[in-house]
Amino acid sequence: MLTNSSKYALKAVLYLTLHSDKNHKLQVKDICEKIDIPKAYSGKLLQALAKRNIISSSRGPKGGFYVDEDNRKNSIMTIIDTIDGRKKMEACIIGLDNCSEENPCPLHNLFVSSRSEMIKVFEETTLEDMAKNLDARDIFMSR
Repeated sequence: MLTNSSKYALKAVLYLTLHSDKNHKLQVKDICEKIDIPKAYSGKLLQALAKRNIISSSRGPKGGFYVDEDNRKNSIMTIIDTIDGRKKMEACIIGLDNCSEENPCPLHNLFVSSRSEMIKVFEETTLEDMAKNLDARDIFMSR
């Protein structure tokens, strides 16, 4: 359901939510080393999220990425939507282009309600909510 891009972005944003603020910014390399995701690609993902104000960033010698109080109000779905677009979440589970309510694939009716519920959870869960559910230790972030 989630692409690797969305997974990397979610892990990076969660790490930022737990370990950064306006006074403590993090560099891409530091984030990627801690959570074991590809550096070059993740930098592009974080830039896209900062451009949409889902996370914050600043340039310069003390610059980097961070999550402030306003960013913490963003939902998980805003991250997924920015990285992959909503259509990826709503796409056919087995990848058929013409799958729909009117023309369902063999698995459509088995997964449509689960997918709808998952999207609802992603829309209702904020970065703050996600951070509250986790211990600030990084154990869960490693492979």
